[in-house]
Amino acid sequence: METKIIKSAENNIAKEMLQVTSATFLIAFLSQIVIPFKPVPLTGQTLGILLAAGTLGRKKGMLSVLTYVLLGTIGMPFFAGGDFGPARLAGPTGGYLAGFIAAAYLVGFLSDRGYLSSFTKASLAMIAGNAVIYLFGVIWLSQFTGWNNVLSAGIFPFIPGDIIKIIVAASVIPSARKFLS
Repeated sequence: METKIIKSAENNIAKEMLQVTSATFLIAFLSQIVIPFKPVPLTGQTLGILLAAGTLGRKKGMLSVLTYVLLGTIGMPFFAGGDFGPARLAGPTGGYLAGFIAAAYLVGFLSDRGYLSSFTKASLAMIAGNAVIYLFGVIWLSQFTGWNNVLSAGIFPFIPGDIIKIIVAASVIPSARKFLS
């Protein structure tokens, strides 16, 4: 009986590690989809963040985002367009990277509470997650652009793409959560 319990626990740990690793690489892959705006590019990263957190929940979703940021910081070409290194955290995009972690926590928390069970609820959760990313990103970006230019540099260009990403994530997550359970 003990052997079965240990095997079951090992299988669960392996499954969870695979989920976190897969989500980390999904975020990294989507980060390579880039429309080069300055000083912050438009990428698929936020779609990956929303999908990871919404599908995996707070702990595994946030762990996948933390792993993504850590691996990108230490030299894996995971950031937008294959970029990497600690300079990304100190540069104009640093606030967005921190916001990804906070957004993963929020969206994952809502997911854990069953809030992402329908397209409408998932959309609202994704909007909240994006708002957190914008908040962190704009506060940090203002150091580089000034407050007068921060909205035109850090939010307005991204709204159309983020609407599409929210629709995609909100369409996929309810089914993905059912599949993973």
